[in-house]
Amino acid sequence: MTAFPALGNDDDDDETNFLIPEHGYTVDYYRSYGEPAIRASVTGNPELSRGDTADLQIKIANGGVIDGFQRLNVNQNKIPDSAEEALAGAEMEEEKDCTTAKDLEASLVSETEYIEVEPTASLQSVEELETGSTANLRYTIKIDSDTPAGNYELLLPVNYQYQANVRTATADVINLGLTETKYAREYKTKIETLRVPLSIENEPKLEVTGVSGNLVQGESKVIEVTYKNTREGIAKDALARIIVMSPLSTEKPIVRLGDIGPGEEKTARFEISADQEALVKNYGINSEIKYIDEDGESSFSENMKVNIPLEATEKKFSITGVAIILIILIALYQIVNVHRKRNKNNENASGDENE
Repeated sequence: MTAFPALGNDDDDDETNFLIPEHGYTVDYYRSYGEPAIRASVTGNPELSRGDTADLQIKIANGGVIDGFQRLNVNQNKIPDSAEEALAGAEMEEEKDCTTAKDLEASLVSETEYIEVEPTASLQSVEELETGSTANLRYTIKIDSDTPAGNYELLLPVNYQYQANVRTATADVINLGLTETKYAREYKTKIETLRVPLSIENEPKLEVTGVSGNLVQGESKVIEVTYKNTREGIAKDALARIIVMSPLSTEKPIVRLGDIGPGEEKTARFEISADQEALVKNYGINSEIKYIDEDGESSFSENMKVNIPLEATEKKFSITGVAIILIILIALYQIVNVHRKRNKNNENASGDENE
């Protein structure tokens, strides 16, 4: 703490910048006991989501109270007692300002790597905060997408001045050329660190961890997609959905998975058809999961890509086709063989007639 006496009057003019000796120019009738008590809290919901850039509004409140006054044994011999009592009463009224925080400055600090405070607006100031009053401070914070769920604290170091004592100026102060001065005020500087609680909501995160199967031109194939919950929250009554477009199609794009707990995997089976003329390549199919969160509200996962290869139809003969070809070949052989025998018999008959 530091302290300095300063001259003051009812109008708080420029004379408050002068330092003056205490003895011979001021007297101290009362000593007050009290000072500001600054508290901080988040306005609105202190529960934030991963990946957010949040406009954080912090309310600071001054709950300072005066614990009492002490009448000091001081007398000015040059003035009547009644006048001196009036001066003492007036000084006591001035002492009531001891709970007001002046020139308050506050900067928000994060001690965790998961929460970043925007540095350009990290310092906020309030000119005066009387007891019972509040002021709003605004900061921008960024929350990492990989932040674990749980409770966090941001630090809010604040420093301010407050009136520690008031002394009444005597008539001799005129010798200093300060004709309008009534009081000399002593201020102290206080530095303290407030704590601002935040929490990151407990929510699931769903990812595609495996895909098995492939598509074939002109055929329907079953593709298995495995989803995993990589975070702490439970995805209740989960429904997996794929979105396919021509040349692919499916009759059942939604598959029920049930509850998916932290670290748990569930596999969905989708039957997908490919057109005969579909281009042979890898197809990226969009997928998402709808679930019930811990507040009983419907939520959706982020869009997930499911990559599936499509292959060409194999060029091969079926057993039936081969059998038909063999039958045709045998039939042709029989026809040719019969034709040959007939020609030979005709030739033999012609030879006998010539003899």
